[in-house]
Amino acid sequence: MLSQTLSTGLARYEIGPKIRALRRQKNLGLVQLAEHTGLSPALLSKIERGQLFPTLPTLLRIAMVFGVGLEHFFIEREERPSIAITRKKERLRLPDQPGEKAPSYLFESLNFPVTDGRLNAYYAEFPSASPESQPHQHAGTEFIYVIKGRLIVTVAGEDNRLADGDAMQFDSSFPHSYRREGQGPALALIVIVP
Repeated sequence: MLSQTLSTGLARYEIGPKIRALRRQKNLGLVQLAEHTGLSPALLSKIERGQLFPTLPTLLRIAMVFGVGLEHFFIEREERPSIAITRKKERLRLPDQPGEKAPSYLFESLNFPVTDGRLNAYYAEFPSASPESQPHQHAGTEFIYVIKGRLIVTVAGEDNRLADGDAMQFDSSFPHSYRREGQGPALALIVIVP
């Protein structure tokens, strides 16, 4: 159990409310966040309400889902250039839907250490024989650059075919989904500007 001094010191960072704000920005419920992090919804609820302070490994799991670094929870914005390097070996690979045996795609956050939230960049792999992703939507603009293979991006019911080297930008507040086309996997860079 933490001493009153430690509890008071940690409370000033408002870690729980910051997690809740990130979760709501992504339109995730506690159960969905639990699936992505491997933590229980009850534990996440206690953390959000300030009844429990997460350990650093637990906080890092949560941070990686939202594409932010640990410092997001501990520092105020500073007047200096924001520089963040994400090493390939540091990236966490996640399926689009936790628990699925055959995910539509796997993604890795390319800029999770960045705290300013101006954009989120992802490396996405659409494996061979992967099903179409579920339609989803979120505020902002999405940019996709196909590195390899062919991809169909459906936005508001309209199919848009992309091949190696093709790029597309669209209003992501409309329902959209992805599906690989042809033989072999497809690889893409996806950038989301909230």
